[in-house]
Amino acid sequence: MRMLRRVGIVVLVMAASAAGLPAKIYIQWTQSSMPAPRVLGVSNLVIPWSDEAQSLLANAKKQGYRVYWEATLAQSQAVAEASANSGVAGLMLQGSTAEETQLEEAASKLRVKYPKLKIMVLSGAGKQPEMRGWLVFQRDGILQVSSPTSQPWLDQNLSMVRYERAFERGQAPLYSFSWDVSDPLIKENGPNPGSYALAVAEAGAFHADLVLQLHEAQQKGLATGDPQTLEDWARVRRTISFYERGDGEKEAAAVAVLADDYDTCYEEINLMARHNIPFQVFESAEVKGQDLAGFSVVIAFAALGSELTKQIQAFAQQGGTAVLTNLPGNYPWDSDSGGKKTDHAVTYTVGKGRVIELGEQVSDPETFAQDIRRLMVKQQVPVSLWNSLTTLVAEYPGNKPGEASVELVNYDEEPTDVQVQVRGNFVSARYENPERGCCQELKLSHVDGFTDFVVPNVVSGGRVHLSTAGNQKPEARPTRSGE
Repeated sequence: MRMLRRVGIVVLVMAASAAGLPAKIYIQWTQSSMPAPRVLGVSNLVIPWSDEAQSLLANAKKQGYRVYWEATLAQSQAVAEASANSGVAGLMLQGSTAEETQLEEAASKLRVKYPKLKIMVLSGAGKQPEMRGWLVFQRDGILQVSSPTSQPWLDQNLSMVRYERAFERGQAPLYSFSWDVSDPLIKENGPNPGSYALAVAEAGAFHADLVLQLHEAQQKGLATGDPQTLEDWARVRRTISFYERGDGEKEAAAVAVLADDYDTCYEEINLMARHNIPFQVFESAEVKGQDLAGFSVVIAFAALGSELTKQIQAFAQQGGTAVLTNLPGNYPWDSDSGGKKTDHAVTYTVGKGRVIELGEQVSDPETFAQDIRRLMVKQQVPVSLWNSLTTLVAEYPGNKPGEASVELVNYDEEPTDVQVQVRGNFVSARYENPERGCCQELKLSHVDGFTDFVVPNVVSGGRVHLSTAGNQKPEARPTRSGE
């Protein structure tokens, strides 16, 4: 992620984001021999630059792979020169978060110098996606652990992907991560097929590109045709194929968040992602007054200029809720009313809406995320889950009017049934997943402009295709208690 990039504003908005594309999976390869692309299930290999890189490139090209070299900032110029006439498809620059601004600058210069060579910046700040037990959070400067009755903690990359999409200029979000090999069996044999499949499903569902690190033992097993390794990899290959066939749609969202860098808002948007609060990221320079129309909540973590202040005021006047976190100053709404004060906030009525000024930084991101969900107007939330503690969801508009798709990612090791509520009166829902293909018809019910359905047996991920087309009328049902 571009944590040290020029100051900008992150905006997580209800309007559609930058267009997503089907996920592209790259396999990082370090062994001298390799299987055919049909065995691996991908045609893109990433080879770290080393003394053996040229020989690995020759072997990979014989097999029919497209090869990308991975290089550090210090290696970038030399590797780009070596790449120019070598037949590689591109170059990925990877380094620490402290080097990311320099990596971007180097990539921009190399793109000009080598226009035929695809130059990308690879974020190494990704996490191994997994369910890790219970939530660990900070309150009053003290780390605390949630009770066993609370929802489990998920390590996920959704917040990072959405940030990357807003601030990355020449490419789709592209990230990698290192596997946790603290378990001796994993250190020796590599992750299990489910872990690989989950990593692919997460990137695919959120329309990001992933460089998947493949354990040495599994590389050797695939290259030699070991039956057990091939059997294990078959599940991963099906998952890769499934997500590379995904639609390139724009993600729906409901909340706008303004921040000057990733560090400023990381914990908050990470918990918002965990709680399935739909959001999208934009730079402030790209945000115009009309962009905020229809949003439910705007959250500001960065100082507001005069133009953006006017936009937030207009947003609140039309009925929206704006939340300012630890941003003291003189604002036009301060003089309109005295405001309703609590220990930590002042709420001002602005037209049909309100502005909430928090007098301090967010100390408990978990509570903050829950508060934001309560502030959202239900009719503006595109998609929600019920009783699905290990699953994340994203909704995308379809290729035709009246169509939408819902992506689900299950971070648990066990299949789970997921109850979904989507805004709109859809008359058909078809479920597909990597394990069974397409498609299973789901039973729908409708209430107050929303469509409810249950998705059965979500393993690592799945997709529901929704449509309003057809002669079938929505089946009404009584309003659920408490809705």
